[in-house]
Amino acid sequence: CKFMNKIRLYTVFLLFLCNVSFANCTGNCVNGYGTYTYQNGDKYVGEFKNGLLHGQGSFTWVNGDKYVGNHENGKGNGQGTITWAAGEWAGDKYVGEFKDDVINGQGTYTWKNGDKYIGLWKNQIKHGQGKFIWAAGEFAGDSYVGEVKDDEINGQGTYRFANGEKYVGEFKDKNFDGL
Repeated sequence: CKFMNKIRLYTVFLLFLCNVSFANCTGNCVNGYGTYTYQNGDKYVGEFKNGLLHGQGSFTWVNGDKYVGNHENGKGNGQGTITWAAGEWAGDKYVGEFKDDVINGQGTYTWKNGDKYIGLWKNQIKHGQGKFIWAAGEFAGDSYVGEVKDDEINGQGTYRFANGEKYVGEFKDKNFDGL
């Protein structure tokens, strides 16, 4: 998923900058609470432990993208929210679990058009039980609840059409498969 590569790139950049001395710190950026402003304008406000992001905090990129949530040992771990303000994902939002800066676990991704996925993620892709709700476009009003594998509707599930009809059964590669 491209947006996860962006998160990883930001995190690597953040960790690099945490270890250089030209960045500006207000408060305690070693073991405590502080505001760390980077040379490029990015800013972290939150808790630190041993000079790493650790605990609750928010990281705002100069382009307006923002992560608010828990950190462990310099990485996003636990509950967090990321909102995109610029670029390809402007207007999108994810609320849920992170593991080592990667979306992993239970979470909700909402696209700027209102479409939504609520469910399990594994290594930044939709994988496990989930629910899709389409708010706009060709599938507006439709929903799906069931198995998702490798970012696709696959396995047993229920698809409800906006007109009230529904299909209960198997899916393969987002298509009805079987009876």
